[in-house]
Amino acid sequence: MEDERDWRTQGNCRTADVDQMFAPGVAQNTAKAVCNGCPVRPECLTYALDHREWFGVWGGMTERERRTLLRRHPTATSWRQILQSAPERQAS
Repeated sequence: MEDERDWRTQGNCRTADVDQMFAPGVAQNTAKAVCNGCPVRPECLTYALDHREWFGVWGGMTERERRTLLRRHPTATSWRQILQSAPERQAS
């Protein structure tokens, strides 16, 4: 398994303003745009879901979107497996 620190150094957000990625409301759309085309978007989203990150945009999803996904899959133990088996864009 790849060291989780590796994906963090490869994300599009590594050069973004941190406050932008944790913006409230409609400003989250700007943060989500940073995630478009990110090479580590699935790893980022997996991390956020597995670790229950409650704030910010992770893997192109807001906290509200992630909470909805978590409610749909309350028994999930490995988001990596779920996201890998899902059709492209199902989780976004």
